[in-house]
Amino acid sequence: MSTLSFPMNSLWQRAAMLMAGLVLAACGKQEPPAPAPAPATEASAPAPAPAPAKVYVVGTDAAYAPFESQNQKGEIVGFDIDVVNAIAQKAGFEVKFVNTPWEGIFNSLQQGDRDFLVSAITITDERKQTMDFSNPYFDAHQLIAVRENSKVTKFEDLKKLKVGVQTGTTGDEVVTKLQGKNSTTIKRFESTPLALKELEAGGVDAVVADNGVIENYVANNPQSKFKTVNDASFTPEQYGIAVRKGNTELLEKINQGLAAIKADGTYDQIYGKYFGAKKADAAAAAASGASK
Repeated sequence: MSTLSFPMNSLWQRAAMLMAGLVLAACGKQEPPAPAPAPATEASAPAPAPAPAKVYVVGTDAAYAPFESQNQKGEIVGFDIDVVNAIAQKAGFEVKFVNTPWEGIFNSLQQGDRDFLVSAITITDERKQTMDFSNPYFDAHQLIAVRENSKVTKFEDLKKLKVGVQTGTTGDEVVTKLQGKNSTTIKRFESTPLALKELEAGGVDAVVADNGVIENYVANNPQSKFKTVNDASFTPEQYGIAVRKGNTELLEKINQGLAAIKADGTYDQIYGKYFGAKKADAAAAAASGASK
């Protein structure tokens, strides 16, 4: 019986061809492409920087303690200042106070040099014609200051006396109505403290101004030897924060902040700091928040 055989050369050739094919297959293999980077998501994107708070320029006549005055460092301080700072914090804006003489304070608002005014400003129908007011934040009335030995007991007693007032205030208005527009015995001053200094020097017989200012001056200047005289004829007044006519956006912010500080007790704390806790409670009960 015979067997089938293959030449050795043929076997080596086939083996070599097989090995060559394996090597070529290995060399021709391609690496898979690298995955594309994942798109940035909202979570990984940097958060936008918060917009800076709006800064409003506030005009105030800083010669009307305890509402607004300058301390020894020249800083403007007082009841009105604390109230506006608290309102700004609640409403989310910032304020910069600028000392502005009373004689030009309303013009500075109308010309756009001031964004709003806080300066113990009485809300009146006449002023409402040229500016808008916030909700009231303080109740006030006129008060008479005289020397301790004065015989003045009522407002009518001032009709023929020399009376000091601050120009353009409601005190000026009521004394002008009493004595007449052409009176030569009304002495007008740039500030109420100057009028009170004139009373101390004997240059006038009385001074008529807001009760808060008169009471503060008398309490802090006992050497002046003044007394105060109230009169039932004085009309109750209310202070408001003044903005340019038609600036409803700013007015709404101020009113919102004012409502917030009244609701959480901040207003009462500020009031108590300057006028006493009992008066603060009474103001809160009156639910109104009055006069230059």
